[in-house]
Amino acid sequence: MSASTHRLEHDLLGDLLVPNEAYYGVHTLRALDNFPITGIPISTYPNLVNALACVKEAAALANYELGLLAEHKTMAIVRACQSIRTGVAHDQFVVDVIQGGAGTSTNMNANEVIANLALESLGHSRGDYAELHPNEDVNLGQSTNDVYPTALKIAGYMGIVQLVHSMGVLRASFERKAEEFRHDLKMGRTQLQDAVPMTLGQEFSTFAVMVGEDEDRLMEASKLICEINLGATAIGTGINTPPEYASIVCRHLAEVTGIPVITSPNLVEATQDVGSFVQLSGVLKRVAVKLSKVCNDLRLLSSGPRAGLGEINLPPVQAGSSIMPGKVNPVIPEVVNQIAFEVIGNDVTVSFAAEAGQLQLNAFEPIIAHSLFKSVAHLRAGCLTLAAKCVDGITANRDRLRALVDQSIGIVTALNPYIGYVNATEVAQQALVSGRGVTEIVIERGLLSRERLDQILQPEMLTAPRQAIVFVD
Repeated sequence: MSASTHRLEHDLLGDLLVPNEAYYGVHTLRALDNFPITGIPISTYPNLVNALACVKEAAALANYELGLLAEHKTMAIVRACQSIRTGVAHDQFVVDVIQGGAGTSTNMNANEVIANLALESLGHSRGDYAELHPNEDVNLGQSTNDVYPTALKIAGYMGIVQLVHSMGVLRASFERKAEEFRHDLKMGRTQLQDAVPMTLGQEFSTFAVMVGEDEDRLMEASKLICEINLGATAIGTGINTPPEYASIVCRHLAEVTGIPVITSPNLVEATQDVGSFVQLSGVLKRVAVKLSKVCNDLRLLSSGPRAGLGEINLPPVQAGSSIMPGKVNPVIPEVVNQIAFEVIGNDVTVSFAAEAGQLQLNAFEPIIAHSLFKSVAHLRAGCLTLAAKCVDGITANRDRLRALVDQSIGIVTALNPYIGYVNATEVAQQALVSGRGVTEIVIERGLLSRERLDQILQPEMLTAPRQAIVFVD
């Protein structure tokens, strides 16, 4: 290292040489050395980087409004933050997503990058902190303990909006298939045993409803994370800020982000409590569990092609085996299943991290953030992939559906109102032992005529509430 390629920066532990091309500084450099944990930098989550820039911009505007920050510094910080939100310098947010210090390294990284971008816009060199300082100016009136959780909530809100959109894409895909399959009669199943007839469209409409319900639950969770503790500073007492700072900075943050954030009524409580993250994680787990169940159903319904249920065909997307020629596997539902397993595990991590908070601060918000952001990002990708590469291309195997209905003992349930439970039970037992069809046995025993059976077993009679047909001889 040489003075020509590096600049000297100082912190409480001493001096370090920072690469001249870096927008980060000495605090970030120490974090890079201290936390070589995952190899995943915080820039992996663009929403988090953008949220940090939003918080810093709002703080600068609030400090200017209060007469605490000079106009030229304020405008330089604002310009830096706005450029970051367009993607500039994201690669300079380099600290590991898992870190000690309750997110201090992330906050320091943001302060340094913003300060050096601002310095350049003012015509100064990077590291010339006498002109504009990362802590004195960019972090004015702030603490990691209110900046970091507020940024997590802003990023979480952004992620929820993106996830809900992708879930809407998947729901619409299921809705289209429900309409396409609305007349395709099939056997419903309970406990993997024949139950009663339904349509394939009804089956796919349930998938759409399941996804839609969770879109609503996610938007409810988004309202909970709109309550922020910005202005709390270290532990919620608002030390080192004017009395009106919290309300002013919240107003500016709402204007910068377009998110309806509100200041918590008790900043001491809000600084230590991560209940809203636990709630969000639980809803993400709910989404994952239901998506996984849907994928299990798709894999079962498409099993075969000759020795399984084989009621639907998933679009083939790749060869399924290195040894079995012609084999095609349900790889898209399988990958969504695996995403669900990860999200369920992430929820456990969030729960433990939330419980481990002590006294006035939860020091484990970095792992909470990493877990939540992974869950949101992977669920979003999973929904879009499932829609585009699987659901959109599903076809019905109509001959197979009809044959299974005709062979099923389950249709005897529809005959109960006409032949009675005892007769229906005897017919079912005879069909099971003999391997013959229910309708054949009913006619043979003289319980109903072919004409009456055809009336009773119409799809619209079998798949919705109806009054029993009254036959007049």
